[in-house]
Amino acid sequence: MEQRPQAVPAQREAWSGRTVFILAAIGSAVGLGNIWRFPYIAYENGGGAFIVPYLIALLSAGIPLLFLDYAIGHKFRGSPPLAFRRLSRPAEALGWWQVGICFVIAVYYAVIIAWAARYAIFSFSEAWGDDPASFFASDFLQQDGESTFGLDFVPGVVIPLLLVWIGVIAILAFGVQKGIERIARLFLPVLFVILVLMLISALGMSGSREALGFIFRPNFAELEPTSLLEALGHSFFTLSLGMGAMITYGSYISRGQSIVKASAIIVVLDTLIALIATVIMFSVIFSVAGMADDVSDTGTVGMLFISLPALFYSEGPFGRILGPLFYVLVALAALTSTMSLLEVVASYIIDEHGVGRRKATLMCGGVVFVFTVLAAVSFGAVPFITNLEVGGALGDLLFGGKVGWFSMADHFVSNWMLPTGGLAVTLAAGWFMTRQATESELMDGTEPGWFRYGVWRFFIRFVAPVAVAAIIVAVIFFGVDFS
Repeated sequence: MEQRPQAVPAQREAWSGRTVFILAAIGSAVGLGNIWRFPYIAYENGGGAFIVPYLIALLSAGIPLLFLDYAIGHKFRGSPPLAFRRLSRPAEALGWWQVGICFVIAVYYAVIIAWAARYAIFSFSEAWGDDPASFFASDFLQQDGESTFGLDFVPGVVIPLLLVWIGVIAILAFGVQKGIERIARLFLPVLFVILVLMLISALGMSGSREALGFIFRPNFAELEPTSLLEALGHSFFTLSLGMGAMITYGSYISRGQSIVKASAIIVVLDTLIALIATVIMFSVIFSVAGMADDVSDTGTVGMLFISLPALFYSEGPFGRILGPLFYVLVALAALTSTMSLLEVVASYIIDEHGVGRRKATLMCGGVVFVFTVLAAVSFGAVPFITNLEVGGALGDLLFGGKVGWFSMADHFVSNWMLPTGGLAVTLAAGWFMTRQATESELMDGTEPGWFRYGVWRFFIRFVAPVAVAAIIVAVIFFGVDFS
């Protein structure tokens, strides 16, 4: 039975215009999922052949859910817990779940930002030499192989993490227009310029022709039965769905701005960036003999900081151009995403407890920083962090047998928190949010001519829940890992 939403106060921070909202939303959506994760998943699923199930995933679940997230935020004008409480009081717990998702993702995203920034500097001198694996473990992380607890810290690891959080907290403390907007206006154009420069450099590499063929002349026989599920899982990660970020950003949209048009632009640009990143990464991989197999065997962190340094510097000047640009790109993309993640957590404190923005961001950022350090030393020699695991059937189910805070958090978010959050959103909003409430947000006179509300409502009530439920089924019964 559909419930009538509660009245919503009008007072709230707002974006200064549609363009800057789109820039900020793209900053949230474009992160490690586009630059690092999509090329990796595509490579494991037949290259360009993966684009087809990915587009199906976007049309069936990703885009409908993105429209829904913005509609909920715009309608109920609050952080996820407040927005869902105004939708239906029992749904408030879903908002808390989404705050938890953002907290966990922010923890390991900050690690990647700090490390990518350091590796951008290392790239100029090729500091890792002939053995990137040994450099990463011994020289950078300063692992000594001893499993003893101590209070010493590695300045090259902890100080960049601290600087990252000081920067993120400072930005968010200035608010929506003076903080997030200004950074979006500055960083997003820089990100696009770097991406174009990387594309030009990559197309000059010897493996670019093979890479383009791998993408645009795909072999669909390489697709696995789980490819569509992989695509669904990735669509959640890359579009920041099911985690409250888009609900929070949607709550700052002024009345009269088109949610549908903005969402469509965000999806197109997000997908385009992922495809460009794929061309770049494949060009590098196919330019180095024997590296294609090595990339398949490495993990995600290993790919970023062990495999790629070797790849970038294996083919003359183009690799030496791509190296610094790539790590700057990763750092910027992850930074804009981390801002949106912490904004979800901070907005919850502001809305629910009446704490001022500056105090709220400082409190939240400080707590997340502590856990970020724990994630960073997951690759070190502190036994109870490095070797942290949950054994038995429960550990295998929830954490996939992963070891260490970083790997366990990544696995749990990708395989459990995002899918269950997305499923709950589709069910709560699709079946308990009134038709009038969603229709008034999406059909407000600003929607494009191609949009059909009835089609969207069908997908959000029937197709999207089934698609998301399939992800959960695959994790539970078939052991599929989306991390």
